[in-house]
Amino acid sequence: MQVFSMIELIRAKRDGKELTPEEIQFFVSSVVNSKVDDAQIGAFLMAAFLNGLSSEETYILTKSMTNSGTTFDWPIHWTGTVVDKHSTGGMGDKTSLVLAPALAACGLRVPMISGRGLDLTGGTLDKLVSIPGFSVNLHRKEMELLVESVGCCIVGQTDDIVPADKILYRIRDATATVNNENLIVASVISKKAAESLDALVLDIKVGDGAFMKDIKTGESLAHKLVDIGNSSGMKVSVYLTNMDSPLGQAVGNALEVAEAIETLQGKGPQDLVELVLILGGKLLQLTGRSRTLEEGKSLIDKTIHNGEALDRFKRMIMGQGTSCEVANEICHGDKWKYLPKADVRTNIIANSTGYIETLSAMNVGKVTHSLGCGRKMQGDRIKYHPGIILWKKQGEFVTAGDVIMEVHHDQGDTFAAQSLIDSVKITPNPPPLKPLLIKLIE
Repeated sequence: MQVFSMIELIRAKRDGKELTPEEIQFFVSSVVNSKVDDAQIGAFLMAAFLNGLSSEETYILTKSMTNSGTTFDWPIHWTGTVVDKHSTGGMGDKTSLVLAPALAACGLRVPMISGRGLDLTGGTLDKLVSIPGFSVNLHRKEMELLVESVGCCIVGQTDDIVPADKILYRIRDATATVNNENLIVASVISKKAAESLDALVLDIKVGDGAFMKDIKTGESLAHKLVDIGNSSGMKVSVYLTNMDSPLGQAVGNALEVAEAIETLQGKGPQDLVELVLILGGKLLQLTGRSRTLEEGKSLIDKTIHNGEALDRFKRMIMGQGTSCEVANEICHGDKWKYLPKADVRTNIIANSTGYIETLSAMNVGKVTHSLGCGRKMQGDRIKYHPGIILWKKQGEFVTAGDVIMEVHHDQGDTFAAQSLIDSVKITPNPPPLKPLLIKLIE
């Protein structure tokens, strides 16, 4: 590889020049091989943040990051069936816990590489490790064997998968360069391309409790994700979905696992079920397992109601370390015999009669974070048992004195109860409700 000067690359990007593929490849190689220090990486990222990256630069950066480590090479008979889903995250988003086993029950392969939370709530992995014995650390061969036998796994990113992204994200987080569309695209797509997927569906949350606050910003990111994802060899579809209010009724790690299991039992909240059907139906359509989205949604719904998706979930958690006794109990018996639960429950009461016009996802997220459900920095320990149950949601009628939320917490915990009260606006007339699905981009 031609040798470049890192200082010259930083200067070029600082001055708004477009870098060549070779220069970008040199940058990524230098990052992975520790040939450049954090200060120079941070300077480069800030220059890219301020002056942007072209589509070609973003594609080359994504490709170079993908190839910075191990990429998966699945068995030939899996061809056309390997899929995954990625969400930008939001309050109460436990979709993956239901979607992965439902897709597996439909005959797709879901080697889901997920993450831990570093914001207001725990990530998908944080939810799952509240199940006793569950391990997110599987070697590549273990992943392949589990996906072959069960159809899905949900694991953490290992050190040899896109190592460039781990380094760059750490420095982006420390230099206020996280919120850049092109850097987000390179981070997301590089990891999914390393999975050697046939199809990918992305869920970009928009609204009060989301990273993206408005539809225009979400659309811009979505178009770039589709463009770079398709160029990386995957069929990609992106949904913009509403995150003004939390998804489902449960927010908090173990509480969300319980709600995911209830959804797999056919007893889930309407909005969570709707999102699982839409995302799953689209992946079945993209892989040719269904001719239309509606047919795909019907197939996903069938696996939930006939128990096949729940069976895949049980087999998946057993394959990732949970004992047969625990798996049977939480899937078919008393979930709370083994899931961690809080000592104290405090009710948040409606202070007037009428319809809930707004219920701030952000405020709910801040309170759950204060109870220990999320991290302030990498390495922080989180709690699995606290959280909030929403007994009433946006658009529902309440009478003064009704319980709107139930806060699960430890004895002696202090939390901003007034913030939760203030997060709910009650009006005398039924409010117009935004749909869960805002837009499909593909």
